Amino acid sequence: MGKRVKVTSKGKLLRQKAGRKSGASFASQPLRSSRKRRALTGDVEFSGAERRRVRKMLGR
Repeated sequence: MGKRVKVTSKGKLLRQKAGRKSGASFASQPLRSSRKRRALTGDVEFSGAERRRVRKMLGR
């Protein structure tokens, strides 16, 4: 779990957006538009319930 989650200096938990691993984001499958690819960049914060569960998994 530690490799999938980034902890910021203020303690926020970040993750990658879903759907990046398929559909020509990285491979040569049917092409995904540039707009969609850009929309999937960056990290997002975990929601409340997920945050508690992930923090417990990380031992924090």
